[in-house]
Amino acid sequence: MDLSIFFEILSSTIRMSVPLILACLAGLWSERSGIVDIGLEGKILTGAFAAASASFYFQSAWAGLFFAVIISVCMALVHGYASITQRGNQVVSGVAINMLALGLTSVIGNSWFKQGGRTPALGDTTRFMPINFPGRESLFNLPVVGAISKIFLDHSVLTYLAFAMVPLSAWALAKTRFGLRLRAVGENPHAVDTAGISVAKLRYQAVIIAGILCGVAGAYLSTSLSASFVRDMSAGRGYMALTALIFANWRAWPALYACLLFGFLQAIANFLQGVKLFGFEIPVQFFNALPYVMTVILLAGFIGKSIPPRASGVPYTKDR
Repeated sequence: MDLSIFFEILSSTIRMSVPLILACLAGLWSERSGIVDIGLEGKILTGAFAAASASFYFQSAWAGLFFAVIISVCMALVHGYASITQRGNQVVSGVAINMLALGLTSVIGNSWFKQGGRTPALGDTTRFMPINFPGRESLFNLPVVGAISKIFLDHSVLTYLAFAMVPLSAWALAKTRFGLRLRAVGENPHAVDTAGISVAKLRYQAVIIAGILCGVAGAYLSTSLSASFVRDMSAGRGYMALTALIFANWRAWPALYACLLFGFLQAIANFLQGVKLFGFEIPVQFFNALPYVMTVILLAGFIGKSIPPRASGVPYTKDR
């Protein structure tokens, strides 16, 4: 393999990993509080649609990001209301959100833009483009060094935000009072309630954080990685993020590595389309299926035993 292609695959790995990292961290915050969030996929999808639509109408990528976060948080609050206030089945609520998001984005998108659910293409001024660091172009023109520097410097602000959220989340959950209380809620909500701390409030806060992160992930998909919204563009990334979270045993740093693995498989799928092996062209579908095959393999139990928070998925009922 040409060395330049290898460097391009690594750069593409980072780009493809960003929505997975954000969604995985969203699941981490939510599930550490005891709320199972199957609805990551739906929040990413609504965030992507809101971002592309708002960016087009307001001609501003930042406006798109703002509305993506708002809409995603609203979806998260619906899940929170069903799971926390009404003590409903969290898995059913998450699946309902995914189905609702898929239908709403298609119907509203077709109603607004008359393009089969697709939003109009966004220009460079209405997208999150790679940051133009001082001396960036001169550095990129250098042999070898330029290719290596592109791996780290040819990305938008949302990419750096996603990677910065990993150490921030790890630190916040392990070192801050809020993080420790949140983890305690996911392990033993009765003990937290006995200490005079509101279990519902902490879980709602975790759900809101998850909504914010999913909104950013959606905005990245439609205004940075792509230039518009298309139907079902989340393409199972929410489920991949959940798989990565389980694989990482609900920890931030291992979750990053798992998301990079999925991102690498997606990058490989993009670069190896049309490759011939022993004179036969390998079908495109084979490479596109690689990330999903890995998801099935990991969920089938080949990752060893993963232990979720003890109160995960269990509605909390206050003792009287």
